[in-house]
Amino acid sequence: MNAEILIRYGHFLGILAIASSLVAEHLLIKPSLTRKEISRLATLDGIYGAGALLVLGCGLGMWLGGFKNADYYTQNPIFHTKVTLFVIMGILSIWPTVFFLKQRKGNAEEVVAVPKRIVMFLRMELLIVFIMPLLATLVARGVGLG
Repeated sequence: MNAEILIRYGHFLGILAIASSLVAEHLLIKPSLTRKEISRLATLDGIYGAGALLVLGCGLGMWLGGFKNADYYTQNPIFHTKVTLFVIMGILSIWPTVFFLKQRKGNAEEVVAVPKRIVMFLRMELLIVFIMPLLATLVARGVGLG
């Protein structure tokens, strides 16, 4: 198998990990959770983080690895929009991650209130995740190049 196939496959696996973990987090989050439930969410959030690192590493590999001319991506404003949204997702994910990591410790049956902004950030991340395939398709078709 050549490197390009492995890198593209890793990119897709990372995308699936991000999307599935975000959907699972969104389905499991409630206004109040036990620390045991928060611990589960922290595990899902770890999968999200691993997926994001895989997407980032493989994405950089595709961009700079010579599979397509790097200028193909660099000159495309839609690609820059996609990268910017990925960075915004990363920034938005900080708050839920910190909350889950801080609140998972303690008595497993203790109930903790979940701030509304945590739910809002998860929903914003989900929205971005569902916009990304459209942008990726446009970039792959050369839309945005003069």
